[in-house]
Amino acid sequence: MKEIIRVHLNFKGYVQGVGFRYTAYHTATMYGLTGWVKNEWNGSVTVEAQGDSDTIELFIEKVKSGRYIDVLDMTKATIPLEDESTFQIRY
Repeated sequence: MKEIIRVHLNFKGYVQGVGFRYTAYHTATMYGLTGWVKNEWNGSVTVEAQGDSDTIELFIEKVKSGRYIDVLDMTKATIPLEDESTFQIRY
C-alpha cells in the first residue's frame, strides 16, 4: 500500500477564468484524491490534494495541461493529512 500524503499547491499564470477549478475537481475525483481548490484574490489558484504521491503527480500534470490553462509558476509543499472524503471547489 502506498503512503498517503497531502500537498499544498499554488498555481500562477493564466489559471482563473479558464476552467481551472473545474478541471482540478474532475481530475481529482477521477483519480480518487481528496482536498479542495480555490481561486485567490491575487489571480492564483490554490489546491490542497491528498492521496499517494504518484497519483498527485499525475493530477498536477493533467491539470497543467488543461485546455486554455497556462501555468507559469507552481509552488508545492507537503502538509499534514486531513480527515476528509471528497474533493471540493471552494468559493
